[in-house]
Amino acid sequence: MQSTPLKASFPPVVDRHVRVLICGSLPGDRSLAARQYYAHPQNQFWRLISAVIGRDLVTLTYPERLAALLGAYVGLWDVVATAQRRGSTDAALVSISPNDIAALAATLPDLRAIAFNGGTALRHGLRQLGAAAGHHAIVALPSSSPLHTIGFEAKLPAWLGLRMHLDD
Repeated sequence: MQSTPLKASFPPVVDRHVRVLICGSLPGDRSLAARQYYAHPQNQFWRLISAVIGRDLVTLTYPERLAALLGAYVGLWDVVATAQRRGSTDAALVSISPNDIAALAATLPDLRAIAFNGGTALRHGLRQLGAAAGHHAIVALPSSSPLHTIGFEAKLPAWLGLRMHLDD
């Protein structure tokens, strides 16, 4: 009998100027294989965040995408540090070890909001933040995953709400 593989998240993409931290759950298999956040071509993250920051990130290389995010004061991380999971669905996550979202948030002096990309990220993230959740705006976003089947246009308004936390 084959054991369920242990999968690990990536390091956070942040600098001291981050105003919005977007947290997913745990990268899917395509992203893990590519060593890139949101690498699945059907994941809508890069299109959605492009609309938020007003710059097309889809056509950029991955390092350019990350630099553009930081330039727009947006950071990335995941609420799950490690977990066992067959495939890429959040419903299959077991034996979860969390990332310390509250500790990271405490190191970001300009942080205004923590946004959670999908329901699983929101549930785990709020539990991890505990009382620290009251220190920043909490934004629940519809998942950018292709498994969340509502269309791009239906997801976009919630994502565009991030702009208010980025503006001066």
